[in-house]
Amino acid sequence: MGFTPAAVREKIMEMYPELDENKIIVSLEFDVAKDAYIVKFKKDRHEMTTHLEKKDAEDCLRNIKCVYLGAQVGQFIKNFQMA
Repeated sequence: MGFTPAAVREKIMEMYPELDENKIIVSLEFDVAKDAYIVKFKKDRHEMTTHLEKKDAEDCLRNIKCVYLGAQVGQFIKNFQMA
């Protein structure tokens, strides 16, 4: 089953409301060659890019926690709160 990048982004935003709370912009696209989603987080002049494997995205959309992405998002938010 395939999911759209918009659906994956929406799920990330739902799972991590602190992204909105901290005014972090999230963009996402699917890279066919890597068979993964490329997720970009941006706030002011700071930016972080990470990969979300297709299976992890599917797990997220099935309401299973995204462990790898969670660690990335959590650290990114923490870095902004310390700045």
